[in-house]
Amino acid sequence: MVAIVIMGAITFVIRAGGFWLIGYVQVSDRMRRMLEALPGSIVAAVVLPIAAKNGAAGVFALAAALTVMLAFRSTLLGVMVGIAAAALVRRAGL
Repeated sequence: MVAIVIMGAITFVIRAGGFWLIGYVQVSDRMRRMLEALPGSIVAAVVLPIAAKNGAAGVFALAAALTVMLAFRSTLLGVMVGIAAAALVRRAGL
């Protein structure tokens, strides 16, 4: 339990420190665009290997998620639709 509390505290300090440090950095337009694209990049880095391992369900989920992300410009909505699509394809037996 102590280790979990310590890890949580360290995680909080690292995240809060990042917000504190960015207050001292002048954010250019290029850096702002990079920071805005970062959540989508992280999702792609996590989802692509999983989709490749899961065959039809993974490919269908990835296609659905990307379509929704591009149409609605919402990473969260895209992830939710991708999860639902994978569940439906697996339920159908593919």
